[in-house]
Amino acid sequence: MVSMNRRTLLGGAAAASLLSSIPLASLAQTGTGSNPIRIVVPYPPGGPLDVSARAIAEAVHDQLGNVIVDNRPGAGGNRGVTYLAQQKPDGMTLCVGAVATHAVNPNLFKKLPYDPIKDFEPVTLIAHVPNVLVVTPEFQKRTGIKSVADLVAYCKKNPDKLNYASGGNGSGGHMAGELLKAKAGIKMVHVPYAGAAAAQLSVLAGQTDLMFDNLASATANIKAGKLIALAVTTTTRAKSMPDVPTMVEAGVSDFDISTWYGLFVPAKTPAKIVNHLNEVITTALKSDKMKERLAKLGGESAPCSPAEFKALVQSELKKYAEIVKASGARVD
Repeated sequence: MVSMNRRTLLGGAAAASLLSSIPLASLAQTGTGSNPIRIVVPYPPGGPLDVSARAIAEAVHDQLGNVIVDNRPGAGGNRGVTYLAQQKPDGMTLCVGAVATHAVNPNLFKKLPYDPIKDFEPVTLIAHVPNVLVVTPEFQKRTGIKSVADLVAYCKKNPDKLNYASGGNGSGGHMAGELLKAKAGIKMVHVPYAGAAAAQLSVLAGQTDLMFDNLASATANIKAGKLIALAVTTTTRAKSMPDVPTMVEAGVSDFDISTWYGLFVPAKTPAKIVNHLNEVITTALKSDKMKERLAKLGGESAPCSPAEFKALVQSELKKYAEIVKASGARVD
């Protein structure tokens, strides 16, 4: 097993200056057995971000050398991205940042140990994964709710009678629920859990009524008939479930939420390193094999330039500022 204690490739300001002048070709095969490139995942093993990071690490091995995945979960993803912000800007440490860490949490927490814009250099977006509004067959029998329109009508007649589970305060499911409440003018009780898996189990067990689940997590139970998909949260239908309407099609206007995630490096990483990483990783993401692997996670490969990814983060920060404000949600 590779030791997690790596020797730095180059150090200090002189290293950054030197690396910025090195031809891109010489940056290939940077990771060695004793000094691997690391991709930090700010969530536990097994989730879509973790699986995607491991797939990328495997796909870029020939170009970048040894790449390992380093899971650092905690504080809704804040622990892992804070760790990245503290690393040397030498291209040896990347992190999978997501809508939660770079758009929701900065608006949800009063204080964060990182700045989502100033402390990072975006490398590339990896994928967009729709969330999906799900209920159980038992819930449908009990309430008669067969559609989003039925759900809205029921909640208006019975404010706060229904509840919705989420993977925690500030999670994509939480924000989707709050957006539905704001857009439809309804009241439901939010029940946060320690992760989306626990939230889904609560819905399956009948402990909670519904949830906006990540499509990747919900797909198996939807196909098995244990969960019923009422709508996806993106503006276009999911390719893996073309018969499920969008929230807009279901009657809720201006509803567009997805779980996006991508790779970042620390601020002040030289542009040549960022661009080289972008070139290698986006090439991998465009391959049929990687597209298939992401599709199995419910996502759509979405490689882009560092500038395009930065623009997305800035846009999402503004969007979630409005959603969080409207919901009144706070964590601290």
